[in-house]
Amino acid sequence: MPTMPPPPSEPATPPAGTPQPAVPLASRQRPARPPQHLADLDELERAKWLADLGHRPFRAKQLAHHYFANLTTEPDQMTDLPQTGRADLVEQFLPKLLTLASQRQADGGSTIKYLWHLTGGAAIESVLMGYPDRVTLCISCQAGCGMACPFCATGTLGLVRNLSTAEILEQVRLAAAAARSGQLTGGPARLSNVVFMGMGEPMANYRAVIGGVRAIAAQPPAGFGISARNITVSTCGIVPGMDRLANEGLPVRLAVSLHAPDDDLRDELVPINRRYPVGAVLDAARRYYSATGRRVSVEYALIRDVNDQEWRAAALAAELRRRGTAWVHVNPIGLNPVPQSPWTAPNPKTVDRFAARLAAEGIPTTIRDTRGADIDGACGQLAAEESRDHG
Repeated sequence: MPTMPPPPSEPATPPAGTPQPAVPLASRQRPARPPQHLADLDELERAKWLADLGHRPFRAKQLAHHYFANLTTEPDQMTDLPQTGRADLVEQFLPKLLTLASQRQADGGSTIKYLWHLTGGAAIESVLMGYPDRVTLCISCQAGCGMACPFCATGTLGLVRNLSTAEILEQVRLAAAAARSGQLTGGPARLSNVVFMGMGEPMANYRAVIGGVRAIAAQPPAGFGISARNITVSTCGIVPGMDRLANEGLPVRLAVSLHAPDDDLRDELVPINRRYPVGAVLDAARRYYSATGRRVSVEYALIRDVNDQEWRAAALAAELRRRGTAWVHVNPIGLNPVPQSPWTAPNPKTVDRFAARLAAEGIPTTIRDTRGADIDGACGQLAAEESRDHG
């Protein structure tokens, strides 16, 4: 989509000298903030909030059970709450955070991409993907992104604002409900995996993201009960955030969006590299493995005639081998191109050769599955399209 991140409630500012994208009008104005939501708080805070407003504290647990276990915010489904005042109670503590703007299906119905509007109108995206052995949701943590990676659709939008913890969790609730109701090919299914690989840089909205991770992993009524081992947090290389995550005591997987093994090219593709170069990012990734025992994924978007040369695969392998090989797994994937961009994906044979060179060098490698290309599947594309239409 990462400078030590600023205080989590503030948008991240790239370091001096980082090229900045054109700033949309929405990001020049103070963005609207969402209302407080039960999912923004932990269990004790929820009970106190209700008590402070004159409600019985145990109502917090009832509301949370409906939200996290029953996946609903519909008052008429909460029959354990008093009928008188029930709708007002739900509206106050489970306010509406996301409004569906559009929904597209692909891959024979096994992929659904959602465009959501937040409070104030900013747009975010999430993608629900069904596989034979799992159901995965890719979620956003920011509206837009401040990292300015030029090949990324989200990077062209600039940063509008951070999402709250509840806005992050609402994407999960809605997708889990969709999977449970059978909206994916194959019928009703349970959401099993969540990846923070949508719009935004998770380490630049750290507090809300880690709150979201803890609630996703907690058992109902504290959270959704999705194993922390099935949660992936991505970063384009904010080293302090990577080290901070390593010390959280959570067995989540870390994914690093590298895209180049050499600083000269990565400075262009991932401008934060000027603050945290390749070596520092890979050292932090190796420390993450040492602290957690979880193998780190290195994400590598292949761009035709830019970073797809076999010699770069060899250079990447050499960088990784300096730190061993047990700690890492590389996922090359052809770029999902942004409309009107000069950059595009290499042909499949080039992708295969790049992956084969990594494997020959002893690096665990899997070519990542491409989903939703026919529905602008790359993160930020629907939001960018909407921005152009309304610009």
